[in-house]
Parts: sequence; structure tokens; C-alpha cells
Amino acid sequence: MTHNISSTNRDSLERNLIIITTAKGMAPMLAGEVEALGLKVCGSTETGVSVQGAMTDAMRLNLNVRTAHRVLWKLGDGPAKHPNELYKRLVGWPWERWVPPQGLVSITVSGKSVSGDDPRFVALKTKDALMDRMSQVNGFRPDSGPERNKTVVHVHWEGRFFDAYLDTSGEPLSHRGYRHQPGNAPMRETLAAACLIGAGWDAATTLVNPMCGSGTLAIEAALLASHTPPGFLRDNFGFMHLNDYRAADWQTLRREAAKNRLIRPRRVAIFASDLDPRAVEAARANARRAGVADWIEFSVGDFRETKLPDPPGLIIFNPEYGERLAANPDLAAHYKDIGDFMKHKAQGFTGAVFTGNAEMIKPIGLKPRTKLQLFNGPIEGRLLVFDLYAGTKRDRRLRD
Repeated sequence: MTHNISSTNRDSLERNLIIITTAKGMAPMLAGEVEALGLKVCGSTETGVSVQGAMTDAMRLNLNVRTAHRVLWKLGDGPAKHPNELYKRLVGWPWERWVPPQGLVSITVSGKSVSGDDPRFVALKTKDALMDRMSQVNGFRPDSGPERNKTVVHVHWEGRFFDAYLDTSGEPLSHRGYRHQPGNAPMRETLAAACLIGAGWDAATTLVNPMCGSGTLAIEAALLASHTPPGFLRDNFGFMHLNDYRAADWQTLRREAAKNRLIRPRRVAIFASDLDPRAVEAARANARRAGVADWIEFSVGDFRETKLPDPPGLIIFNPEYGERLAANPDLAAHYKDIGDFMKHKAQGFTGAVFTGNAEMIKPIGLKPRTKLQLFNGPIEGRLLVFDLYAGTKRDRRLRD
């Protein structure tokens, strides 16, 4: 069996296999986003989807998709039982087609080889193969390092076979560029977007986010409402550091996106608050960097005293996860207060709670209409969605 290499001269760049990765639980949302861009999903796993597309499609995905982690352009694949065998295969690849002779290259690795070698050793052998080939062809080697702000090559190794990609994102797509003040235990931007999509929020209706922390949920909501692509703020992607990068294509995509953006809202319909004034100030600063400060009304206060506008809309919480219930009974009371607030003050809204503590679901005291498993980094969490009907008869249905 021989390895397969995707030719990437200017003509053959027209179509190729593109893998869009995400966190567990988000793949169905990601597939919906990808198809909304006019691309047909041709494969899916629990952590991603694949399409056939051009490099301009990879650029468009990087700009527009809210729940993706990175966009990978497949170079080729093949068998390998050991990193030394991987080296022998990769050193024959035409890396000079894809990697600029000068610049910086970073290698990332996922999966596990049949030999069980340390991923760092796999990355080293991949780097050696690339550098030796480039040195042979050009007479010198590009620089290399851990920074993912230039050319990024990714190798996924599963059992006896590997796949190699160009990471067209570079830095993860969750790095939107607006959150310089993340606060304590921040929610990833991609997860915040997934919570809004998973809760079924209509961006034309109200959103209320008590306990907003650094403002990620509110800011992601404002990006949605203003039709601002999540990658609009970034000025650096991995595809910009590849041979044959066409800057004019990227500028065309950005101009098209700019035409669709709404600069100012007709009315403020996103409300975010927190008990900590420092968190609110950090959230305001993040919103200003995101260009959506006019879309969000921030305030300081206890969530129990939140004054709600008229429904319909979504009220969404991301409370602290805490420790086990037996070790922290006050946390259970906190979650009970969240449930009581939704039952008694938020009728007519949709309610949503994302928590990384499964023991805290029961104290909320409401029966979720939807329960989605989502991950905040390594933390397994649940997005709970509640229908908060008005009227006493229906209120009783909400209770466990």
C-alpha cells in the first residue's frame, strides 16, 4: 500500500477534502452551519464533519463557522507502524509546494499510533521529515516552533495509518480576538455559540444573561444578532502562510461579510449582568473589542433581582460548577435559586442552564425539554433547556 498525496498546484487547489473539527456534542450544530454556507457535508464523526471544497471554501469556513475549532486541508495519508516509518514516508512528500521556504512551521499531532509513542516524538519525526525535504530542495530549512501563528501542519495517527493536513486556522477558531480579560473559568467562545444554537435562540428576540462573567455568552449573541462572522476580528489565519495564498480572495470574503453586518441595533435586546463589578467592566471591555458594545446593556446586580423585559426570549445561565454536592451544599441552594427565578419570574421565556456538574441538575427543580451533552474544554457538561410557560397549570408541569 502506498501513501496518497493531494496535489496542490494552483489548478488542483480547486477542490479537496476539508475536515472541520469541533468538540464532542457540537457536530450536529457544526453540520448545520456548514450546510448553511452552501457546502455539502460528505462525512461526520463525533468531533467533526468533512466537505469537498476549494481553498476559498476553507477561508469562508474559517471566517463564518461559530462552533468549529479548526479547518484542516488534507494533504495525504498512508500506513505507518512507527514514527521512523512515518518519517520515511513524509520525507518524500513535496512540502515545498505548500510550505513557504522562509517563515515558521508548527507541527501538531492527534490520535495514537499502534506503537504508542509519545505525540511529541511523532511531531519531531514529522518536523524532521519536512525540514529535511525543504533543505534538500531549497538548500536551507524554515524555522520551527510551537507558535501556531504561521504555517501549521497537523498529523492524525490512528492505529497503523496516518493522515496529514494543513491547518488553515492556525490558532483555534475559539480565539476570536476580543477576549483579553477572560475572568475565572471562562466559557469557550465556541461553546457559548453552541449553547445559543442548542437553546434555539432567535436572534430577533430578547436574550438575558445573568451571571455573565467576562461576557462571552452575551458577546456571541451580539455577534449573531449583528450578522458579524466570528472570524471577522482576526487578522491572522494559517492559510495566510501557505504558498499560493491569494489575499484578494480573502479580502473579497471580508467585504461580502462587511456588507451584511448591522452596525447598530434598532433596539437593545441583549442584557447581561453580574454581581461582581470587575466582571462587568471586563465584559464591557471585551464587547468593545468585539465591536458590539452598542448591542448589550450591562449592569451590576444579583441575578435574583434581574428585571426582565417582555417575553419571548431566552434567559441563559452559566453558573459555577463547584464540587460534589456533599462537599458544597450552598452550591445546591444556588442552583435551586436559579430554578426558582426561572419558575416565578421568567414565565414566557425559554430558560437554559449550562453546567459542568451533573449533581446540580436536580436542585434546579425543573424538567428540561432538551438536554445536550457539550464540553467546555475537558469538562463534560450539560445544556439544559426549559420551556417556561405562563399560567399556573403549566407551571406545575415544570416541576420534577
